[in-house]
Amino acid sequence: MATVRVKKVLNLAGAEAVMSVAEAFAREKVYRVVIAIVDPEGHPILVKRLPNTQVASVQVGIDKARTAAIFVRPSRVLEAQVSSGRLGALALHGGVALTGGIPLLVDGEVVGAIGTSGETPGEDESVSIAGSVAPRFIVGDSSFSVDEVYALTYEGARIVAHTAGAVATARAVAPVISVVDASGELLYLWRPDKAQVASVQVATDKARTAAIFRRPSKDFEDQASQGRPSALALAGGVALQGGMPILHKGQVIGAIGVSGASSALEDQELATIGAEAAEGFTTESINAATYIPAADVTAKFQKGGLLMNTDFYKVDAGRREKPGEVEWHARDTDIMYVVAGSATVVTDGEMVNSRHIAPGEIRADSIKDGVTHKLSPGDVLVIPNGLPHQFIEVSNPFLYYVAKALD
Repeated sequence: MATVRVKKVLNLAGAEAVMSVAEAFAREKVYRVVIAIVDPEGHPILVKRLPNTQVASVQVGIDKARTAAIFVRPSRVLEAQVSSGRLGALALHGGVALTGGIPLLVDGEVVGAIGTSGETPGEDESVSIAGSVAPRFIVGDSSFSVDEVYALTYEGARIVAHTAGAVATARAVAPVISVVDASGELLYLWRPDKAQVASVQVATDKARTAAIFRRPSKDFEDQASQGRPSALALAGGVALQGGMPILHKGQVIGAIGVSGASSALEDQELATIGAEAAEGFTTESINAATYIPAADVTAKFQKGGLLMNTDFYKVDAGRREKPGEVEWHARDTDIMYVVAGSATVVTDGEMVNSRHIAPGEIRADSIKDGVTHKLSPGDVLVIPNGLPHQFIEVSNPFLYYVAKALD
């Protein structure tokens, strides 16, 4: 699975093309309607109110379009369910059971939606249907277009949350960690047993703020505390530090929010660590076998280095000539197979003088009360992520394969 995907989103030019077709149809029929066009998450791109249309239809048109977008089906489907006796459909969050909303599709993917309100249900829907076919006829024309944007996947969100969570666990704190998409909708929640219940919503609020405002939520807390109390009134935002945008090639693809660590400052620090874990994300996934000739493996062992490096696993031709410092990885589970030489490795225990050096990476001077392992050719040592380990004695050279499974 990829950590970042590419999705199509209706842009302003595309929305204008859809609106043009729908409006022309409505005017031909002399319909008094509001026509609303939204993105795939249901947020308005264009809204037009034709002459003599009732004011109430402005919001209803938007609601119908949003329903079609986020439920990925015509809003008529929900109304039909209610009419047939399924009254529970009236309680669906974010949706209205009113005919008139139609998804906009390009290559089978929902890129937005159109909603119409003001006339009878059937007439409203006919306007939306007229607009919805515009992409099929104008898709090759420059007047209709969609943007291809990056989006955080579930797997990417999981990695971000677990990276911050692993660091939190190592620090003996139990915050809630929420990861949302670029529109602020929840993708993944990390909630340890000891986390306080209140932090679930607070962490999600922080993440949403960072996503929809495209900046750290700390910015608004700083504004509020430094003389701009109006920052507390921003729609959809909270003025609490601990929310950080997640970036891919300069584009916000989601956000992480942390709540319930030892302090607000630690919330912010853990959120930053999680967001930084996405720096190496790609849209690629590995679906084919990889063959590495023996000569290439032997050459790599001369200096040591990675034989493979992906988002989900790594294969390292490890070479050591002297002891090293304590290592702690948030994501990597190291599976070691000794090829040549001998070494003594200490695991478990408590890190002494630890320091965070990179996203999901901690180093320390030594391990207190650890477990000692003597390694020789043919031995296997598995070190789970979140477990400190240190080579304290090694032969020169010590050669070993390391398969790194990334959580």
